[in-house]
Amino acid sequence: MARDPGARPRLLVLGAGPAQLGLLEAARARGDVHVIAVDRDPGAPGFPFADERAVLSSEDEEGIDRLARARGIDGIVSPGADWPVGIAARVAERIGLPHPLDARTGAVATSKTRQREAFAEAGVPHARAIDPRDPAVELPAVVKAPDRQGQRGLALVRSRAELEPALAAARSESRSGAVLVEQLVEGPELTVNGFSVGGRFVPLTVTDRLTAEPPAFGVALAHVWPSAHDTDEAADAARAAVEAVGIREGPSYTQVRLGVAGPVVMEVAARLGGGHDAELCEAATGVDLNGLAIEAALGRPCATVLQAGSAGIGGAAIVFLVPPVGGLLETAGVEEAEAAEGVRWVRVYRRPGHVFGELRRGADRAGAILALGASRDEALERARRAADAVRFRVDADAP
Repeated sequence: MARDPGARPRLLVLGAGPAQLGLLEAARARGDVHVIAVDRDPGAPGFPFADERAVLSSEDEEGIDRLARARGIDGIVSPGADWPVGIAARVAERIGLPHPLDARTGAVATSKTRQREAFAEAGVPHARAIDPRDPAVELPAVVKAPDRQGQRGLALVRSRAELEPALAAARSESRSGAVLVEQLVEGPELTVNGFSVGGRFVPLTVTDRLTAEPPAFGVALAHVWPSAHDTDEAADAARAAVEAVGIREGPSYTQVRLGVAGPVVMEVAARLGGGHDAELCEAATGVDLNGLAIEAALGRPCATVLQAGSAGIGGAAIVFLVPPVGGLLETAGVEEAEAAEGVRWVRVYRRPGHVFGELRRGADRAGAILALGASRDEALERARRAADAVRFRVDADAP
């Protein structure tokens, strides 16, 4: 049956978890897009913002392909999650949809190993690979599953005794069984959130990524804008990385460390950041990065992004909520936190009954707060003060 010419375009969103909340909320607020969201968790926090929901893994390519064809979608997007980026690109290519990425670029963007090959060929500074079989291997080092994100299979190894267990853990998480071992690049970590139009990369925000200590190595506790460091070189490194991977259209998220010899690219993703980076971008610059990702996924022109605006604020910060270990009984203090000075919003990801484990990965965080201020330090202080007001009452004996 032919669809009504005036019907809203149908957008398939891969994932409805915390990393997809911002785009799903933005799509609902627009009201001009019919959203079909998929997630394997029937209680995913983003489902209430979708017009249709499908309890389906965002990594089930065959199932997503069938759903896309059956619902006659007009666009497909994977915000905040890496592996489905490649799935979205391949499904779009197979069924003839406009899409920011072709299948080849999607494959490179979702493999840290292939990224590093592209970086090396293009001369992009990146962390040096280490052969773990070499008895003279230099430590500390970082062990990764090259086709995972969210700190799955990620470990900081400081001694030979820690190396084999870290390799085994990474191998067990890796889809391919491959493991990537890299030198540890010491220095501040920055995130460059950008958007590309016609091959032109536009850096929108460069934020400081404040992370937890091991064993939660790599887990972000806060994103703070503007960065306290020189951002021009970080933005240039991100541009080179994005171009090396082949991203010519749409959003990108690049993690950079400022090493002693200059910026070093850790990884680039052809998607929105999964830590509410797009919402921070809009608060800081006035650029609706979630909206741009929606437009790009539907094959619409996005050239207006090249005229970055200003929200007229001095600082913005995302602070993540870290819960105690145990089964969630109740969350209190949210209204108090929302009423605090400078707080734009408070998001709590989990409902009573969810069991929190020790902080190891981004998925172990319980929520986030966005706060604004006259400076970066004021914004961060306000967000942290609001975070202190949110209390998670748990049953510490829950399995």
